[in-house]
Amino acid sequence: MAEPNVESDNPPIDWPRDIAHVGPVELFTPTLEETRGFFVDLMALSEVGRDESSIYLHSWDDYESFTIRIIAREKAGIGRTYLRAASPRALERLVERIEASGYGEGWVDDIRGLGATFLFTDPDGHAMGAYWEVERFVADESNRPSLKNQAARYPGRGANIRRLDHVNYLTGDVPSTSAFLVNVLGARCTERIAKADGSGYSGVWYSVTNKSYDLVYTEDWAGASGRLHHLAFATDSRDDILRAADVFLEAGVHIETGPHKHAIQQTFFLYV
Repeated sequence: MAEPNVESDNPPIDWPRDIAHVGPVELFTPTLEETRGFFVDLMALSEVGRDESSIYLHSWDDYESFTIRIIAREKAGIGRTYLRAASPRALERLVERIEASGYGEGWVDDIRGLGATFLFTDPDGHAMGAYWEVERFVADESNRPSLKNQAARYPGRGANIRRLDHVNYLTGDVPSTSAFLVNVLGARCTERIAKADGSGYSGVWYSVTNKSYDLVYTEDWAGASGRLHHLAFATDSRDDILRAADVFLEAGVHIETGPHKHAIQQTFFLYV
């Protein structure tokens, strides 16, 4: 198998895809119950568990046991992003490359719903974890779907969020994070924004699956590190995006922009 090329935007063509998809994501919030209300009442996720400092939420077509963990903290922010490996051997290869990069933190086995997980950071300090074994979501009588290939019943409320789609991080160093995505995670660049002066890129979009993108890094104008730009959730249809605009408007939630179409990847979206 060919060695990675740090000057390339993509790993060698014969590299296997060692990441199956982006798994659960943690969010920090100073308003735990209010944040829970936002996700459950307006986004249509379901609460599936809690502990003394956090609440676990599930989107209706996520086969894993939870989609988002919201954690009580003094300041809002992004916690750990978990990446599911494509196989046990894929996890081994992934961990080997992470350890060689110098960003590995070691194994843990106490994360709810996940098996042995290797913790690491990206070059900008965003916390991440890689795993293979996973607890699958089991619907009860209250949310059992009619379709066997669907994790839970269609909620029919709020924005009807189907699943997590991608994470967009802010970074103080786009080139370093891009190199990490390519040479360590095996991600493939699908689009980017070049600076007008030719000095580099202000945003990069990477795919670890067969989707158009899963992990995005946008230049942090403040020069900070480890910050979040946004989480994006997929709906079942374009109409759900339009309905979500009414849902958030009536709830008094600020709509930052949309609904309309991105230039990047031409995705239809709403930012709140």
